[in-house]
Amino acid sequence: MSYGPSISLENAKKVAAASLAEVRKNSWTMAVAVVDANGDLVYFEKMDDTPIGSTVVCQEKARSAARFKRPTKAFQDMLTQGGEGLRVFRIKGAVPVDGGLPIMMGGKVVGGVGLSGGTSAQDGQCAKAGVDAVS
Repeated sequence: MSYGPSISLENAKKVAAASLAEVRKNSWTMAVAVVDANGDLVYFEKMDDTPIGSTVVCQEKARSAARFKRPTKAFQDMLTQGGEGLRVFRIKGAVPVDGGLPIMMGGKVVGGVGLSGGTSAQDGQCAKAGVDAVS
């Protein structure tokens, strides 16, 4: 996978809107961040009553997914395996919690989305809804 041009604001808003539609459909509260291919913030939204820490966590998940070109769940799975998988703790910027996905357009990574506020599986489910909106 290679990097493409960074996600536009318009597409970032589409990702966030689709992610938050999935959040609302399930009556959850979350924060969503969309970053460009460099991991820099393009769009952020936090629902009322979302845990305060989710503001930072969703951005870190999005950045991790974009910079490492993989879902943050991949790091979570490494950690779960133990042994050599524990090395994920030493990878600066790798977030080992589901909820961050790279955003692909035209076969290239153009950014990342991260959600936080639910369980890691819920965060991942809502991130996927966002990515699916532009893929």
